[in-house]
Amino acid sequence: MSALAETFCTFIVRQTDARSARVIDFDKLSGGAIQDNFGLTLELEGGSRPGRQEFVVRQDAPSGVTESLSRPEEFRLLQAAFSAGVTAPEPLWMCENPDVSGRVFYVMTRAAGSASPRKLVKANFTNKQRRNIVRRLGTELARLHTVRPPQQALEFLPLPHLDNPALSRVALYRRYLKEIGEPHPVLEWALNWLEDNAPEPGPTVLCHCDFRTGNYMMDGDELTAVLDWEFAAWSDPCEDLGWLCCRSWRFGADDREVGGIGDKKDLLDGYREASGIDLDPSAVRYWEVMALVRWAMIALQQARRHMSGEQRSLELALTGRMVAQMEFDLLNQIGELEEGQ
Repeated sequence: MSALAETFCTFIVRQTDARSARVIDFDKLSGGAIQDNFGLTLELEGGSRPGRQEFVVRQDAPSGVTESLSRPEEFRLLQAAFSAGVTAPEPLWMCENPDVSGRVFYVMTRAAGSASPRKLVKANFTNKQRRNIVRRLGTELARLHTVRPPQQALEFLPLPHLDNPALSRVALYRRYLKEIGEPHPVLEWALNWLEDNAPEPGPTVLCHCDFRTGNYMMDGDELTAVLDWEFAAWSDPCEDLGWLCCRSWRFGADDREVGGIGDKKDLLDGYREASGIDLDPSAVRYWEVMALVRWAMIALQQARRHMSGEQRSLELALTGRMVAQMEFDLLNQIGELEEGQ
């Protein structure tokens, strides 16, 4: 047994008051380019959770990106989403003492299935299954968006500046681009377009801000968990839908607008049926452009983590090389929107 597995096991024993525990399986999970995720299966004797239990331990990575929340903040967000009925892992225990494992971490339940985006996009779903999956994604977002400020447990989340989440995002990404210190004329042009074409804001709600294929678990055609809450923020509801529909998250299935799975109409229908709210498709398209700019900013920050020596990683370095594709997509997508006006 690894020392880290033993550390997490001892922590869980204390939280559950188990008499004893046996580690059945422990491994580092795939994904998690921002944070480290570990799967831990225990056989617990006695206590509050006896028997075979499957957990995920989410721990700080050696370095982070500017947008990412802390693990304690992420834990409270997960609690809020779980309480709102979102199909999220149940948040169990938070450990803010870095002396326990060397870093801050929390423990949540482990969901069945796979989050692999390429597997999901290539899955042999029927048309009916695809419609049902996409409607379910709309339902999940509608549930999440019932959480609105003020929320005492989420007081660490700042409200959007300028009373407009879109303009607040534009100002933030201008600052990020200045801090990166490299010329990116396409991104600068796209930010100008976003500022000039900002729609009227919707209600301010809790947004996941990384709700996409690859960040939810599927067991067959059933959604089992929405993952990775570290970018959540108060924003416009359309930000979440635009991010999910962004071209970058279709993984080659470009004709399926919603994460490479299905059609945007079904997503909007699922959202409306769960919330009673009709979202403006043109506002969603605007936030798709914003999503490309934001993803480009994150990719540049990821590359800097590698290039600065903070966290040497081929994956981080290659992420930075994807910016050119995002810029190409921005030129095409804004051009299409301009032609359609």
